[in-house]
Amino acid sequence: MLSAIGLLAVSASFGAEFHPDTLYSRWIINSRMDDFRNKSETTHFKTATTERNIEWDYVPGLVAKAIVMTWEHYKDQAWSAPLHDAVEDYADHIHMKLGESNIDDLNAGKIYFELYRAAKAKGLNDKAERYKENVTICRNKLKYEHRRIAAPLPGAGGFWHKKRYVNQMWLDGLYMGPALYAEWQGNFGMEAGETENKKSWDDIALQFDTIFSYTWDAEKKLNYHAWSAEPQNAASSFWADPETGRSQEFWGRGMGWFFAALVDVLEQMPHDHSARSRLVNYLNKVADGLKARQDADSGCWYQLLQYDDSKTSSCGINNYLESSASSMFTYAYLKGIRLGLLDRETYLPVAIEAYKGLIDQFIVEESDGKIKIIQSCESAGLSNKRKGDADYYLCGSDVTINNDTEGKVFGPFIMASLEFEKMKN
Repeated sequence: MLSAIGLLAVSASFGAEFHPDTLYSRWIINSRMDDFRNKSETTHFKTATTERNIEWDYVPGLVAKAIVMTWEHYKDQAWSAPLHDAVEDYADHIHMKLGESNIDDLNAGKIYFELYRAAKAKGLNDKAERYKENVTICRNKLKYEHRRIAAPLPGAGGFWHKKRYVNQMWLDGLYMGPALYAEWQGNFGMEAGETENKKSWDDIALQFDTIFSYTWDAEKKLNYHAWSAEPQNAASSFWADPETGRSQEFWGRGMGWFFAALVDVLEQMPHDHSARSRLVNYLNKVADGLKARQDADSGCWYQLLQYDDSKTSSCGINNYLESSASSMFTYAYLKGIRLGLLDRETYLPVAIEAYKGLIDQFIVEESDGKIKIIQSCESAGLSNKRKGDADYYLCGSDVTINNDTEGKVFGPFIMASLEFEKMKN
């Protein structure tokens, strides 16, 4: 594994020069749709030159969602047609794999909303209904079958992150599950009537109320990665504080998932719902806290948010500027500004510097004219073998630095680029 110092040198030497008029969404999709990584595995959508090599999983689902969002925005331009076709092919040829109470498994279902609208617009009603049925299965799996924290434990009603993570909620999960739940309610919720729709929105709000209440540090203005309602159980005791249930650190991508989930949910949430003002408040607190942690030189953010690169580890890797979190934050700032949820004067300079920083720090232009993304954290989690201290997030056996367009940065970079392009226009 390269040291963080070495990675920063690579980025500074070979990062692509920022061009404000370039459609980076198009460039990165055309560069990497047929060649990106899911951790160390190479994967690709079906294109004119590649066959499909992709399965149901939250990482390709994240990428596919970003690609089909880009197609929907640029659908009047001929170059975008292969984007829709690739995601449609993915949706039509993969088998949904929804494990028992595995919140990550739901994320890929988000692609069906754009595909539903596209099929309806073409008069392909049977196909549209199939997409609607598929995403409804995902939503219902979460709402009716997913394990929840039970009373009298604190946080009763909160979704477990996974079956094996007993009574745990992670920031990641808010993007995987409740954000899909909210998009379903925004598209189809009123079909069951106003009362049932409100109950579902109450349920979605409960997830954010719970995770924010138990992970927010008011002094540091950051959210801890995870929380256990039962910190002494066998699944939690190795990493959870025995009193608070909190994990130890503020992990960049964990907050990225949460920040992105807030703006995505608020985009769909009825303006007259009683919880809306609370979620807007959470969003603004997160935005304010992250603004204070933005690196002044690069415009980006570190793997561990409460430190700079002077934070050392036992394996010799210092804290480093991380591309997936930086991309997610950029996306959430720009979208929050566009939706009127975040103050434009306060946060647009933050977002613009962040987007420029993504290009300067993490985009590498190759000799064939394609680009790739470097310096993303492949994975991180908490278990009876993963303590969640600073050393783990820098040295853990699964916490590898990927320099070859890993999907968890590929998708967010597309979304950040798309929001930047919307802002310009």
